[in-house]
Amino acid sequence: MSTEFDYFGDPKVGKLLDLVLQLSTELHVTRQRVRVVEALLTRSGVLTEGAVDGFASTEEEQQVLDRERDALLARLMRILTEHGPAEHPLRDQWEAALSEKTG
Repeated sequence: MSTEFDYFGDPKVGKLLDLVLQLSTELHVTRQRVRVVEALLTRSGVLTEGAVDGFASTEEEQQVLDRERDALLARLMRILTEHGPAEHPLRDQWEAALSEKTG
């Protein structure tokens, strides 16, 4: 990590902060979108108030929910496991992924 982006003097603390910020952003965007969708569906009469809270997923729906959860966790874990300078921390991983596709 370059000193320009080393705000805490410890790269591990910086990675933890990156993780918290990513989680905060994901949570904020998700909460806003869910509230808007619920409000729109309730206004239009498609849903009744509280219908989302009583939702029971089918097996197929649960598989989709599980895949999305796993993808989110993978993105978050990448923050903790990435290496390289802060300006382009995933350059090595990106180049490795590209070489796998072209190789």
